[in-house]
Amino acid sequence: MELITDTLGEVLEKNVREDPDREFIIYPDRDLRFTYRQFNERVDMLARGLLEIGIGKGDHVGIWAKNVPDWLTFMFATSKIGAVLVTVNTAYKIHEVDYVVDQADLKAIAIIDGFRDVNYIDIMYELVPELKTQSRGSLKSKRFPHLKSVIFIGQEKHRGMYNTPELLLLGQHSSDEKLESTKATLNCNDVINMQYTSGTTGFPKGVMLTHSNILNNGLSIGNRQKFTCNDRLCLPVPLFHCFGIVLGVMAVLTHGSTLVMLEIYDPLMVLAAVQKEKCTALYGVPTMFIAEYTHPMFKMFDLSSLRTGIMAGSTCPIDSMKRVINEMNCREITIVYGLTEASPGITQTTTDDPIELRVETVGRVFPGVEAAVLDPETYEPLPPNTIGEICCRGYNVMKGYYKMPEETKRAIDSNGWLHSGDLGTCDENGYYRITGRIKDMIIRGGENVYPREIEEFLFTMPGVKSAQVVGIPDEKYGEIVGAFIIPDAGANLTEEDVRDHALSRIARYKVPKHVFFVDEYPLTASGKVQKFKLKDLAVELLKKKN
Repeated sequence: MELITDTLGEVLEKNVREDPDREFIIYPDRDLRFTYRQFNERVDMLARGLLEIGIGKGDHVGIWAKNVPDWLTFMFATSKIGAVLVTVNTAYKIHEVDYVVDQADLKAIAIIDGFRDVNYIDIMYELVPELKTQSRGSLKSKRFPHLKSVIFIGQEKHRGMYNTPELLLLGQHSSDEKLESTKATLNCNDVINMQYTSGTTGFPKGVMLTHSNILNNGLSIGNRQKFTCNDRLCLPVPLFHCFGIVLGVMAVLTHGSTLVMLEIYDPLMVLAAVQKEKCTALYGVPTMFIAEYTHPMFKMFDLSSLRTGIMAGSTCPIDSMKRVINEMNCREITIVYGLTEASPGITQTTTDDPIELRVETVGRVFPGVEAAVLDPETYEPLPPNTIGEICCRGYNVMKGYYKMPEETKRAIDSNGWLHSGDLGTCDENGYYRITGRIKDMIIRGGENVYPREIEEFLFTMPGVKSAQVVGIPDEKYGEIVGAFIIPDAGANLTEEDVRDHALSRIARYKVPKHVFFVDEYPLTASGKVQKFKLKDLAVELLKKKN
């Protein structure tokens, strides 16, 4: 495969030249439509506006928003001025946002008013009280010395913040000269995107991805689905994940296709969008697809336009895959395997793989990417059908973790292999299967949850002497979070106390669904906690509880 050496902006502009009036982004619930030309014009306006308020090449700009229409405007605008877009999980609360704004050295952050039970405006005023007393563009935050601007994505005005109409107006009245000179300095190997992945060391790590990383991965992902300019992808997954940005937006961009967007996931809206826009592809984690084909109104919708798509993010149940193929008409549905550090795709099935291989494997490695199953101890390659750690190297490997050189060295060895932490096999025909994990990670409905991060958070709660977090098997989400706590002497903690404390401070998907109080943990001879025994204990305790 010939690699794309253009920048994100150059690929967008190439599409404008080739077919300016083709629809690029559609929001069917409000009939909002952007052709490639219209979207590019809006991107350039915002890019010039960002330059006017002092954001430029190398600066970090956070975005904390659901899939609002201007989410992608910010992504492309920052890439055109060489700034790094730092994506923030919509479920994050004050504890996590505080960490990301600080660790990422954000110069600006673009936010919406909030999502579900989280008020983003209130959180920003609590973290940056200077917003209420200082003028825009002159922000000096005691807590975050790098932060100079907060931008509200929308029409409303909030004290101390810019809003998008103001930036677009600034851009409209600015010359192209500064933007064009900035674009001339860009390179496809520049970092333009940073996504936080929860870390085994306790706190999330900023994965640095380049134009080349995400564009080429998107190209391969679209190729495996046989995308053309006539394909229309319904994308109901969040944009702050690689699933949304790369598997979705980059696959569409590199094939000149059309994105049919949903601001938030709703199974009924997905079905309506597919019918209304005659979508040919649909993405989602297994729980999304299940919610769609089991919806009481499912049979009212015409899904005959569907052909392909991706089911990924967590283990895909065989029965679910067959129902998506047979009942939703996604006869060429595919599976992608990867991780954020790999931009994210390493392997994918193809549209013409037999159904057994599309259900039982995660496909074959992408062109331009080298994958191997290595012995976790010696790093030596293992023969076919032998379980080892899945590793990869090639154009898709991240630049590294932001400001974490030691963690980067642990993830990418001296031979350039990125270690996934996942166990699997590769057969004689190059098909990979995932069998388990080395790393101590929980996958809850497509969201990666690292026990260490939650354990360290629970240690901050008064009355908690020690905490251990494990994944508990769950029919709906695959796994759910369970916590075992040894309380301080005399502490009178309840399960509700722990959950309430967590709900107000960390993302809901990380909050332990079940909390068990114990006097001690099962230990190895060397004193290491045997988490597999805790997992078994949780299953037993829940059986008794039910």
